Amino acid sequence: MAVTLALVVTVSIVFVGISVPKSPAAMVLSIALCMAALFAIGLTIAALARTSGAARGLMAAALYPMMFFSGLYYPVQLMPVFIQDISNYSPLGAAVQAIGDSWGGQFPPAQPLLVLVAYALVFGFLAKRFFRWE
Repeated sequence: MAVTLALVVTVSIVFVGISVPKSPAAMVLSIALCMAALFAIGLTIAALARTSGAARGLMAAALYPMMFFSGLYYPVQLMPVFIQDISNYSPLGAAVQAIGDSWGGQFPPAQPLLVLVAYALVFGFLAKRFFRWE
């Protein structure tokens, strides 16, 4: 993962001209927690779905709202306050906040990191609970 992060940073500096993250350790931590949370959600969906078609449908039903609440379609700062609160507690919203803070040079606040840890633990437990060998 560190090699991937180094490659992304190098390519962005050379080709795009984006600045280097000022807190690489916080960036790696934020990305690792984001990956753990989203991987656990994916494993839970795979454990609950009976067929691959059902898994694709469930994944789409989970992914598009997460992308909306992360600010992909519409900036979070322009959304109503209650939607901003939902965004802060969604996995991708917390990941965007943590990665953005670490890119800006400060260590992310505890709230988005704890949200990502909670998603990873809860959905990891659910995936383990409902997984079945067939």
